[in-house]
Amino acid sequence: MNGPETAISQASAGPDRTDHADSTDHADSTGRTDSSTPATGTSGHPGTSGPDAGHTPHPRTQSPFRQPKAVWAVAFACVISFMGIGLVDPILPALSSQLDATPSQVTLLFTSYLVVTAVAMLITGWVSSRLGAKRTLVVGLVLIVVFSALAGTTGTIDGIIGFRAGWGLGNALFIATSLAVIVGSASGGFAGAIVLYETALGVGIATGPLLGGLLGHVSWRGPFFGVAALMAVALVATAVLLPRTKAPERPESLVEPLAALRHRALATTSVTGLLYNWGFFTMLGYAPFLMDLDAIELGWVFFAWGLLVAVFAVFGAPALRGWFGTPRTLYGNLLFMAADLAVIGVFPDERWVVIGAVIAAGAFIGVNNTLVTTAVMSIAPVPRPVASATYGFVRFIGGGLAPFAAGKLVEHYNAHVPFILGAVSVTAGAVLLSTVHRALDDADRAEA
Repeated sequence: MNGPETAISQASAGPDRTDHADSTDHADSTGRTDSSTPATGTSGHPGTSGPDAGHTPHPRTQSPFRQPKAVWAVAFACVISFMGIGLVDPILPALSSQLDATPSQVTLLFTSYLVVTAVAMLITGWVSSRLGAKRTLVVGLVLIVVFSALAGTTGTIDGIIGFRAGWGLGNALFIATSLAVIVGSASGGFAGAIVLYETALGVGIATGPLLGGLLGHVSWRGPFFGVAALMAVALVATAVLLPRTKAPERPESLVEPLAALRHRALATTSVTGLLYNWGFFTMLGYAPFLMDLDAIELGWVFFAWGLLVAVFAVFGAPALRGWFGTPRTLYGNLLFMAADLAVIGVFPDERWVVIGAVIAAGAFIGVNNTLVTTAVMSIAPVPRPVASATYGFVRFIGGGLAPFAAGKLVEHYNAHVPFILGAVSVTAGAVLLSTVHRALDDADRAEA
């Protein structure tokens, strides 16, 4: 998730981390613009503020929804891209039964997709800094169209798993560059771009499972062909409406994202993301097998879940941050998420309990998507592209391995174990995050 929300990896570049508000100039591949508009805020890091550990409410920014056509074209492509995250959820049981695969084999659709996305996050900056943002977007979209269509043509679970991996590569190139274009071309500066991007994420996550359920009711192949068709439309819109972007002056090095892990604040928040995503994708990848619902019914369940993700990402997270500050909001949110997973772990055989817990989790996931992403960008003492690539790599590893591990744990033990483990993992993430409490508070004050 991760998701996908880690796509800030090309949102700005170089050591200058000042956010430019109201810029409508064309962006280069790093999302930097030539606007001379004065900065409205600077991302903070430890030591940029006074000793007071309190927080300051954030002023309301202009509406992020009044944008040029090029921004809307990329935002539409983001919606379709994020559909791919939950698209397969409604058809997981059908794939298991119709392709004679075990649940753990089917969960490899998540693992191949997310692990490849994670590793590719390490090279997306290198690619984009040489090709430019538009070419990188187009390459990513082409890969998604091709591999999603191929996934619909194969007749084996291994074939789908392999093509999902190629889909993950295209998705990494796309999501790692799309926010760069939105930040560089959208009005509202960095904060406005985050809201617009999280809106696209929420709409995609909400509608993906519903589309998957409706098309999956006809055939399990339907969702894959559906994404290929919609992404082809997004590809044309991006190619036509987005102006050509130039490569940045300083190409990014391949080693920068891994080298950034030596910074304690970034390493801590990245591992927190891994622990949180372990719980999140345990739910997303294995909960459908506990509900005993058909594809359409599963689609509606995850549609309701996705709506809460969208609402709390766009509206809930900023409000809670203004009231309580980033660290306190995240501690409470992570603990609520852990409790939600624990409920499933205690009552995995109670279908309506599982359904209610999955839907409710959308609220916690929405808040986390926005605030953890913003926190990583704020406290990391490295350029935003490097920080986000590092964070995306670490957290998607957890998200990719968790569904497969859940399937194996159920096979060897029972359905209680993976969700209890997920609850423990998310709780550990909250505890770990508390070790950078002062840095988060300092970043809040610096951005006020």
